[in-house]
Amino acid sequence: MSESSNNNLEQAKQEGKYIRTIRSFVKREGRLTKGQAAAIEKCWPTMGLEHKNGLLDLSEVFGNDNDVVLEIGFGMGKSLVEMAKNAPHLNFIGIEVHRPGVGACLMDADEAGVTNLRVFEHDAVEVLADCISDESLSTLQLFFPDPWHKKRHHKRRIVQTEFAEKLRSKLKIGGVFHMATDWENYAEHMLEVMQAAPGYKNQSETNDYVPRPDLRPLTKFEQRGQRLGHGVWDLMFERTK
Repeated sequence: MSESSNNNLEQAKQEGKYIRTIRSFVKREGRLTKGQAAAIEKCWPTMGLEHKNGLLDLSEVFGNDNDVVLEIGFGMGKSLVEMAKNAPHLNFIGIEVHRPGVGACLMDADEAGVTNLRVFEHDAVEVLADCISDESLSTLQLFFPDPWHKKRHHKRRIVQTEFAEKLRSKLKIGGVFHMATDWENYAEHMLEVMQAAPGYKNQSETNDYVPRPDLRPLTKFEQRGQRLGHGVWDLMFERTK
């Protein structure tokens, strides 16, 4: 987007005009279970983060200066809660737009006694822009995003050149952007975008994909896929400058 176009967009937003932007997700409002609703009511005051509150002071949010891992689109949150439970020396932030997923995540975190996890119920692009300071994250995670497999929908895929550049500014030098997908075409797309993105280095020894690291839990969905012979591709790119 040109500077003039960007200025026009910002001016229109300030004037309250409706701007239609391409979303990488479809907002599906599923029904909350009683347990999910109760978990949101109980845990949101201590674990919930609000986009409207603006830039976060991460040391204040967590009460320490531990490295912060941020996951975009955590789904129902099971793997995120497991990661937080297994790594109490790290802080975790999860972003998800679907309220039942937020409720399920908070319910599991509460049952597991996890205290090093905070969550947003908001659009990740806006959270990154408005709430996350530059060079503040040690890891950014994007696991199994919507592949938008039809060619005409590829523009909706969240991993694009502009997105990679915005993410890089949020990572510390040496921080890692970790992606995983079970769609080979999307894996190829991710690899192509990231290989061309400035300021990143592929951590793969073969300059393509990495074996699934132990820190990323194997999901039931992934286990089922493995039994059926489906592939999963992990990509890890390190910020170098």
